[in-house]
Amino acid sequence: MADSTTKTVGVDLAKQVFAICETNHSGQVIRRQELRRDAFSHYLSQRPPASVVAMEACSGAHHWARLCQRHGLIPKLIAAQFVTPFRKSARNKNDRNDAEAIATAARQGNMRFVAVKDVDQQARLCSHRVREGYKVESLAIANRLRGLLAEFGLAIARSDSALQRAVADDQLRTQLPDTLLPLLDDLYAHWQQVKQRISAIDRRVVAHAKADERSVRAQQLVGVGPLTADALVASIGNGHEFANGRQLAAWLGLTPTQHSSGGKAASGRHQLPGRQLSTHAADTGRTKLSAASQAGQSANRHCRADMDHVAGKPIALWQSTGRHRQQTCPPAVGDAATRRGLRQ
Repeated sequence: MADSTTKTVGVDLAKQVFAICETNHSGQVIRRQELRRDAFSHYLSQRPPASVVAMEACSGAHHWARLCQRHGLIPKLIAAQFVTPFRKSARNKNDRNDAEAIATAARQGNMRFVAVKDVDQQARLCSHRVREGYKVESLAIANRLRGLLAEFGLAIARSDSALQRAVADDQLRTQLPDTLLPLLDDLYAHWQQVKQRISAIDRRVVAHAKADERSVRAQQLVGVGPLTADALVASIGNGHEFANGRQLAAWLGLTPTQHSSGGKAASGRHQLPGRQLSTHAADTGRTKLSAASQAGQSANRHCRADMDHVAGKPIALWQSTGRHRQQTCPPAVGDAATRRGLRQ
């Protein structure tokens, strides 16, 4: 069994070999070691209960965090950008230094940690990641088809429907070489198959969103559809890591970047992080605003009125047994979301 004086364990995760740094109550390093996957699993089972095991929030981190919880340990996941300042040397980056930096970062009283996701959350997020990959693949295939047709003087509009009509147009096909037609047909069939897979994932996600009460509540907000709601719930779980709606808005990227100094406030642009729910929010926001405009309403007034209806009222979007927290949606969050939708 490890030294009982150990207070925090920093782990630099990898595919096969894990670097471990154990520190005591004062932050001094008392032991370093490197373990392979099987040995690391056994190492966790031998740790004293309530030991802190800190890791970067990278691939596989949530799996190891759940394993720590099963052994009665306290896992702490830290975003990689928060670990970098605690590395002693920027020039000497290696697994040993990374593990020590992780252990040091985990001891900071003001450090922000990543919530451990359960298996269901990760499985739902996998659907969104695969869907985004299919979307990229579908766009690439469509552009490839347009490029091949352009080589023979056929310029096709950018819409998918125009491309579908062009591939099926017998008159246009007569202008193409016979050897090219089978290639176009195979590529077109592959394109349709990818689009069908996207639709299948959409149906599964919509079914999950309808069955989850938290997703149903999230869809009451303007611009939030089933895809956004499902991705949001899968990303934040019960939402207990956020003290209020403003913290959630900042995590989503709805707040502007800051470049303030010397008492002068300088705000930059709103930069949403590369999360699936951000993409869904932008897409559904455009749809809502477009529908409002077609109905003869002012898009800005439509969104503001709806958000004002929610603002200031306690709404419990996330609940868990034994711990219930009511969130208040501030007007600033809705206004930022509205501005984001209007700019798209």
